[in-house]
Amino acid sequence: MVQKYQSPVRVYKYPFELVMEAYERRFPTCPLIPVFVGCEVLSDEKTPDGSQRFTERRCKLVVEAPYIIKKVRKLSLHLATFWYVRVIMVIIILSAYYLHQLPIIGTDYVFFIQKNDLNLKNRNLDIEAQNESFTNRVTVLEKCRYFAHPENPEWTCFEQSATLDVKSFFGFENTIEKLAMKQYVQNVSKGKEIIEHFINVLKEEGITHVPPWIPPENYVEPLPSNIGDELGGVNGKLAEVTITTSAGNQLIRQGSSSSNTLPNTYHLEADYIQRYLGELTPIQESQLVQLKNNFAHLQKGKIPNDPTLLRFLRARDFNVEKARELLSQSLTWRKRHNVDQILSSYETPDVIKDYFPGGWHHHDKDDQPIYLLKLGQMDVKGLLKTIGEDSLLKLTMHVCEEGLKLTEKVTKDCGKPISTWCLLVDLEGLNMRHLWRPGIKALLRIIEIVEANYPETLGRVLIIRAPRVFPILWTLINKFIDEKTRSKFLFYGGNDYQAAGGLVDYIDEEFIPDFLGGPCKTKIPDGGIIPKHLYQADIGHEGACMTEDSIYSSAGLSRNQSHEVFVLIEAPGSVITWDFDIIRHEVAFSVLYLKRVLPSLAEDETESTGTEQKLVFDKSWKEGTDYVVVEPSTVCHEGESIQGSHVTAFSGMYILSWRHHASMVIDNILDTITNPKAEIMYYYEVLHSADYKGSMSSLQSGHSGFSALSQRSIASVCPSR
Repeated sequence: MVQKYQSPVRVYKYPFELVMEAYERRFPTCPLIPVFVGCEVLSDEKTPDGSQRFTERRCKLVVEAPYIIKKVRKLSLHLATFWYVRVIMVIIILSAYYLHQLPIIGTDYVFFIQKNDLNLKNRNLDIEAQNESFTNRVTVLEKCRYFAHPENPEWTCFEQSATLDVKSFFGFENTIEKLAMKQYVQNVSKGKEIIEHFINVLKEEGITHVPPWIPPENYVEPLPSNIGDELGGVNGKLAEVTITTSAGNQLIRQGSSSSNTLPNTYHLEADYIQRYLGELTPIQESQLVQLKNNFAHLQKGKIPNDPTLLRFLRARDFNVEKARELLSQSLTWRKRHNVDQILSSYETPDVIKDYFPGGWHHHDKDDQPIYLLKLGQMDVKGLLKTIGEDSLLKLTMHVCEEGLKLTEKVTKDCGKPISTWCLLVDLEGLNMRHLWRPGIKALLRIIEIVEANYPETLGRVLIIRAPRVFPILWTLINKFIDEKTRSKFLFYGGNDYQAAGGLVDYIDEEFIPDFLGGPCKTKIPDGGIIPKHLYQADIGHEGACMTEDSIYSSAGLSRNQSHEVFVLIEAPGSVITWDFDIIRHEVAFSVLYLKRVLPSLAEDETESTGTEQKLVFDKSWKEGTDYVVVEPSTVCHEGESIQGSHVTAFSGMYILSWRHHASMVIDNILDTITNPKAEIMYYYEVLHSADYKGSMSSLQSGHSGFSALSQRSIASVCPSR
């Protein structure tokens, strides 16, 4: 499997022209890389106006094997800027050490080709480097880019990406790829130190300013042969790159002509990561950028914010694919249950106001917000009997959403990243009534949902005044709590929390709650038994299921299967809007207009316009005779979120069709059986022509619940991708 690396954007607080002067000092040899013994300039061309320079070098590295093996630890500090050379050296070393055979016997040097495109007018340098030696064993490719900071033109940004593909290494290809990439990213910051070194050399020589490029007098710039390519986009569209800066702003840079930068990609400044997200290793930074761009391509701009991406990465030990899967499922859950509106729409029931013994309370010594919960005083049975399990779950979600907002605020106020909160649980009063089976079942369901959708939000859990019955409760619930989360639990029995190593180690004394012997007053209810006259007769032990509240429908599609929704339109000009997610596999979506009249559709069977009809698509119907395609088929992939609309030209029956799509040919029956089933979650709505009134803004459905974790959202007219 090809290994990939994507760096965050690192910033030099020097002008672009000065950084370029320092960069040129690295050639033909670099004293900071002693094994880099020189390079040959294969070509060096400039445009007539001097604004662009194209340089190709053949760089040479000494690779005497015994020297490499003895000095590999020292060399590893210097070769990050020529990482492709270092990867080859790792392979050579491992060949000698593990297999007792060197593939370079009689070879003194390793060569690689570096191509530079310097644009002084646009103030950017694009670098592409690839190994020339041992291409039958390994392909290493690095792309780097220097460019003027979009917010401060006196600063220079640097970013790099790398791929490694070991083609042949005695069956150890995947292991060597991972080892080489790990070694590379551990020392990737050394490249910045080299530039800083040469900038200091320039200062010692009295060079602190390099004038920017100025076009020569009377020079007329020729028109580009392909204006669209000149603008740096595809088919004439501008490439768009969003950079999140150290100030937390998002800057959109357009018009890049670089082939190294994909259109509509997202980049993070290293200083921004340190300020708002915390200390990350280079490989963790790379995985964060990869996950962000992964969602940029799938969600079409509706990207979860960076702290959210980081939480889900941490929950899956920075495995990008596992984090993507977990986050995709969570975004679907949020959308299905309209979680993004819970802070504004949730109305706290009176029973919660009077009897729920929990609430937010200042912060701990790490500046984490504290949530107090007097679990021993909570009447779980009374809560389930009065508001139901579903309302208790919504309360929990509301608390979690408040926690996310509080950590975001604290991060801005404290000047350091805070992504978790502290949970202080008082078990005074816990007894056997808390082991009521429906209550335990509801608690486990809530834990399961919180673990899946709010991972890595608990920084510390302080359990105090734990009675003898607590071990029974803990035995029942601890297996449902993630091992990493369990490691954050601290337990105190009796009054141990008042001794050394207790609460005062984690919470300032001025903020210790009054009910625990501290001076700080709290505003949370005392809890207690809920009177039975408040019980609701129509609420069972388990309460209602949240899925009953969802405006979205779900469907599963086996191979060659389709799902149709029949929509009756009474007046031309009405607008059909849709919003659907591909939960699994691939689906082809299209919109049809049915030309024939359905005899089974009697007038008394028809409900209001836009109502889904319980009809079946007849496979004998032919396109052109029985129906026409009004929105062509579009293949939608797993994880994508699609929104679109169609303005109807005729009254009658329209069909929204989702069909299972297989991108590969199935050759036998077994493959047909094992071919994955597609799943979709969809919602549609009809805007009546009388209400529509031709306004394009009304095409965007107000019921589409895009995630509040997203920083921007997009809706479009079909075909929508």
